[in-house]
Amino acid sequence: MPERTAEFGKYGASGIKGHEAVARRLDALADFIATPVTTRRGLMARLHYLTRTPHARAAAYDAGLTVTDRTLQAWLAGTRSPTKQNLARIDDAYRAVRRRNVARYLLARLNRAGRGTRVEIHPLNQSGVRPSHQRVVELRTLNIRHWEALVAAWSTGDDRALDDAWIEQIVDLGSQWGQYEYVTNIGFAA
Repeated sequence: MPERTAEFGKYGASGIKGHEAVARRLDALADFIATPVTTRRGLMARLHYLTRTPHARAAAYDAGLTVTDRTLQAWLAGTRSPTKQNLARIDDAYRAVRRRNVARYLLARLNRAGRGTRVEIHPLNQSGVRPSHQRVVELRTLNIRHWEALVAAWSTGDDRALDDAWIEQIVDLGSQWGQYEYVTNIGFAA
């Protein structure tokens, strides 16, 4: 059984960790607000999302948005503007809360009542590797039936758990799974 890659890129290959590609795809499926937080519209949309219910406020506080209610009201009224650090906190809190809110929905869609979802794994880019050091890698597909660990790690932002969950899934590729630890892209739909 292959081990995890210790010196990725040593011979010129490029790509990203597979779990990072999965997280990017799940983020795309979560349908975040497209308008940047630096605009008034983007800021208001995020603040309304984070403050519309007591549960949302508590989740925003847990995610790191620890300003007073008075400050939040001033931001919502437009009498004060958040600092750059607070804009970053608002965006981070929004993403964390949104992930938690859509995790259960995404999990149901990805598991599809036990049928799972087909995942396309695009291999790493070897264009910078000398031909004598290149591996034979190709586009692979994998049907993942149990997304629980992947979605749970993604929704909490735990990269290590997401990496472990991804490796647990690609082991199903057989003895070649180590070739798909790093990828250029991962595609799936829900």
